[in-house]
Amino acid sequence: MRNDSRKWGTLVIACLAMLMLSVDLTVLHLATPMLTADLNPSAPQLLWIADVYGFALAGLLVTMGNLGDRIGRRRLLLIGTAAFGAASLVTAYAPNAELLIAARALLGVAGATIMPSTLSLIRNVFTDSKERTTAVGVWSSIGAAGFALGPVVGGALLNEFWWGSVFLVNVPVVLVILLTGLAVLPESRNPNPGRIDPVSVPLSVIGVIAFIYALKEAAHGGVGQAPVIVATVLGVVTLAVFVRRQTRLAEPLIDVRLFRNRAFSASVGSAMIAMFAMLSMSLIFAQYFQLVLGWSPLTAGLAGLPGGVGAGIGGAAAAPLISRLGRAGVVALGMALAAAGFALYSRTGLELDYAYLVVAMIITSTGIGLTFAVVNDTIIASAPRERAGAAAAISETATEMGGALGIAVLGTVLNSAYSAGLTLPAGLPAGVAVPAGETLSAALSAAATLPSDLASALTAAARQAFVDGMQTTVLTGAGILLVLSAAALYALRGVPKEIPEEVAEPAHA
Repeated sequence: MRNDSRKWGTLVIACLAMLMLSVDLTVLHLATPMLTADLNPSAPQLLWIADVYGFALAGLLVTMGNLGDRIGRRRLLLIGTAAFGAASLVTAYAPNAELLIAARALLGVAGATIMPSTLSLIRNVFTDSKERTTAVGVWSSIGAAGFALGPVVGGALLNEFWWGSVFLVNVPVVLVILLTGLAVLPESRNPNPGRIDPVSVPLSVIGVIAFIYALKEAAHGGVGQAPVIVATVLGVVTLAVFVRRQTRLAEPLIDVRLFRNRAFSASVGSAMIAMFAMLSMSLIFAQYFQLVLGWSPLTAGLAGLPGGVGAGIGGAAAAPLISRLGRAGVVALGMALAAAGFALYSRTGLELDYAYLVVAMIITSTGIGLTFAVVNDTIIASAPRERAGAAAAISETATEMGGALGIAVLGTVLNSAYSAGLTLPAGLPAGVAVPAGETLSAALSAAATLPSDLASALTAAARQAFVDGMQTTVLTGAGILLVLSAAALYALRGVPKEIPEEVAEPAHA
C-alpha cells in the first residue's frame, strides 16, 4: 500500500475510533431513565453506572499510553477496540445493575487503550509538520463533533428501541475498525522501551481517580463535604509521590521533565480549559433544552448539532491560521471566541431565539475547535516520537480533568445562583421547598405532586431561576476564558509555527 494512502487511511481509522468514544461518552445520560425503569438500580448503583466508565478511562490513560509505546500502538488499538466491542455487547444486554457496572468499567478500560493510541499513531505516520497539524485538527474536530452527535444518535435509537441499543450500535463500528485496521494501520513502538514501573501504575491510577472523584462530588454537594476533602488530599499526596518517583526512574511512566518545555505544559493547560468549556456547556444546555423548553432528548440533541459544525470549522481552520498568527495567537483567538460565545449565551432566556443561539453556538465551538487542534498538535509534537503514546495520554488525561473541573466550577456557580435566585410561591409544603430549592429537575419533580395552580407557580419560578442562574454562569465562564486567553498568548509565545523533529527531543537530552 502506498505510504500516502496508509497515512490518510490511518487518520480515517483514528477519527472513527475517536468518534465512537465521543458518542459513547454522551449517550448514557439519555438512556438512564429507561435503564433505571428496567433494572431498578439503587441510588449508589446508579451513580456507579454513570461514573465508573469515566473513572476507569481517566485513571488508566497514562498506563495505557505507555503500554502502547512498548508493545505497539497498532496492537494496543486493535486489542482495545475488540474489548470495547465485547464490553458494548455485555452492556447492551446486562440483566442487572451489577453486571452493567462491571461492563461499563470494562468499556472505560478499553477506551483508555484507544484514545492515546489514535493520537500517537497519527504522530508517527505524519512526519511532515504541516500535514501533522492538519491531521490532528481533523482528529480533534471529529472528537468534538462526537459530543454533539451523541445525543442525536442516542435520541433516535431510544425513540425506537430499548436502552441497550445505544451501546449495541458500537459493534458494527468496532468491526469496521478491526477489519480496516488490520489491513491499513502501520505498527510503531518505542525501540528501547524499558520496563513499566509497577509502583508508578497504581500511584497514577489512584491519584487521577481520586482527583476526578473529588471534582465530581464537589459539583454535587460542595467542597466542604468529607468525601471531597479526603479524596482531594489522597489525590494530591498520591500524585505528588508519583511525580517525585518519576524524577528518580531511568524509564519513568511520565517524563515529568517534559513539563519544563513551555509549549508542552501550556498546551496541556489549554487542553484542560477547552474541555472545561465544552463539557460544562453541553450539560447546561441539555438541562435548558429539556427542563426549561420541554424538548425531547432527540430534539435537544438535534438542536446541539451546530456545535459539532463549529468544532469542525475550527479544526479545519487551525493549520492555515497557525501560518498567519502563530500557535500562541491561534490558541488565544480560540479561547477569545469561546469567551465571546459564552457572553452571547447570556441573552438566552425563557423564550428562545434559536437562530441567535446557533450563532453563539458556532462561535463558541469554533473557538474550542481551534484550541483543541493546536494544543493537541503542540503536545505530541513537543514530545519525542518514541514517547508519543505517553504524551497523547497526558493530553487525554488533561481533557478528562478539565471536563470534571468545568462541571465542578460552573456547575457549582449554576446551582448556587439557582438557589439564591429562586422565589418559592406562597403555600408550598415544607417537604417540597427544600428539594425544589436545590435543582431545577428536583423542583419539576416536586411540582408534579402539587395541585395545578401551585405546580404552575413553582414550575415558572424554578425555570426563571434556572435561566437567571445560567446567565450568571455563562458570564462567569466568559470571564474565565478571556483571562486564560491572555494567559495562553503569553505562555505559548515564541513556540514555532512548525515544530520539526529536531525540536521534539527528550527533555533530558
